[in-house]
Amino acid sequence: MSHDVFDPTPEYLAFWRERHVCTLTTPRPDGTPHVVPVGATYDPEAGLARVISNRHSKKVRNVLTAPDGTARVAVCQMEGRRWATLEGRAVVRTDEASVADAVARYAERYGRTPSPNPDRVVLEITLDRAMGRA
Repeated sequence: MSHDVFDPTPEYLAFWRERHVCTLTTPRPDGTPHVVPVGATYDPEAGLARVISNRHSKKVRNVLTAPDGTARVAVCQMEGRRWATLEGRAVVRTDEASVADAVARYAERYGRTPSPNPDRVVLEITLDRAMGRA
């Protein structure tokens, strides 16, 4: 089932506000998928998903080494028969304001503030597709 990235149904949005571990799929340089568990946030007003990470992680390197430093990625979560996937183009943000905003959003969704990390960056995903059954 397809959803409007900027105007999801209330049920779809509520599912993205619940606490769930997600998966992030990034393309490796050879084109194969790299899938890892992450915490992710969804901001339909901006049409963005955000994943905080360490700048030295493989997922961050996959995005940075993609053409133009952007990569097509997918974030997915599921619980029982409910599932939701967000797709789009990811870039790596390193500026303090973007990192702080992403950490605050993570803390709101997951109920805990991550420990300080000077190597923290944000994978910011400009969304163009939302799918799922929530």
